[in-house]
Amino acid sequence: MLRRRGLPPAVARDAGSHRSLAAALAAPSAVPSAAPPVGLSATFPAPRKDIDENRLSAAAEALAPREEVDENRILGADLGTPPVPRVIAEIKRASPSAGVLAVNLDPPAWAREYAAAGAAAISVVTDRDFFGGTPEWLPAVRRTVALPVLRKDFIIDPLQVREAARLGADAVLMIAAILNVGEISDLLALAAAEGLECLVEVHDEAELEKVLNTPALIIGINNRNLKDFSVDLDTTFRLRRLIPPGRLVVSESGIDQHDQLRRLGAAGIDAVLVGTSLVRQADRRKALDFLITGF
Repeated sequence: MLRRRGLPPAVARDAGSHRSLAAALAAPSAVPSAAPPVGLSATFPAPRKDIDENRLSAAAEALAPREEVDENRILGADLGTPPVPRVIAEIKRASPSAGVLAVNLDPPAWAREYAAAGAAAISVVTDRDFFGGTPEWLPAVRRTVALPVLRKDFIIDPLQVREAARLGADAVLMIAAILNVGEISDLLALAAAEGLECLVEVHDEAELEKVLNTPALIIGINNRNLKDFSVDLDTTFRLRRLIPPGRLVVSESGIDQHDQLRRLGAAGIDAVLVGTSLVRQADRRKALDFLITGF
């Protein structure tokens, strides 16, 4: 079961404010419970001080509660449009495997560029210690674009889910490697109660089996090996065959070519999450357009 720390009352959400990740992606045709993988041990952060003290981040506290759900911000609705998977375009400053990627980062401007180039959703990396992010980016991006916004962070505590809702996220990332089945299920239930969707990420067969024993609708397959940070797109093709119908599948890491999108689409992948290869570009709109269209 999840660790409960006298959580604050659930934050109300505006009924016209939620954008569904599942709808955007759907094909129209504390301490983790287990030790993190070896390669992740150097990057997995200690529980945030504000989580331990049972309070929302300053950015979340400053925002007014939302009350409504916007059906146009449903992530899964727009994923998987033929002939290639839809793209979740990412905003991040750095990564443990690549170091600093962008010194001058303007999240709202990047979000507008991604939206103009055809992104189906925007991923915002809010982890401070290892990705150089900040929670303040989420509301800034949400105010800028009408696309679903995914919060990427090390989500291990219920308070982080409620914080994400308060910050304006439409979905949150969960990493199966650092959660057990019960924790994933509990966080999924809490997220649903908060009007959030979840992208649950796996790296191998054992993690996938764990996630398939939960009601997770959107499953992300990360092609990066957590032990040595190498990337192998075949991870997606291998694990995709094990996922039954009824789940949306997102391929993550190592995607930077249009031909890869076509191959992934042919294999039944609904969407891809692209970060580093876009962040490094001087013209991100042009880079994303080329990735999607091939010209």
